[in-house]
Amino acid sequence: MKQRIAIWAWVGMLIAAFWAASLLFVKVTPAEPILWNLAQISCPLVILGSVFHFGVRFYWAILANAIVYAFAGLSLETLRQALKRPPTPAESHN
Repeated sequence: MKQRIAIWAWVGMLIAAFWAASLLFVKVTPAEPILWNLAQISCPLVILGSVFHFGVRFYWAILANAIVYAFAGLSLETLRQALKRPPTPAESHN
């Protein structure tokens, strides 16, 4: 489970790093709804920044996104283990 949560955190870091790198070439603003919506869905810090009107350095955005994705992974992995079907007695002897 720890490994899966670490993978979730790495994915969050990679997504935020992708957005940081893409901002060097393309300006993502609310005027471009497709990119703006993708940024809000994949990087939750964008929503906070647009609501409270503050800027964040790219390294803090990458760290924050990794933390958000790690918590999402923790929640989903806990839910996945809770919903996992317990083995039947015939399966547990194999």
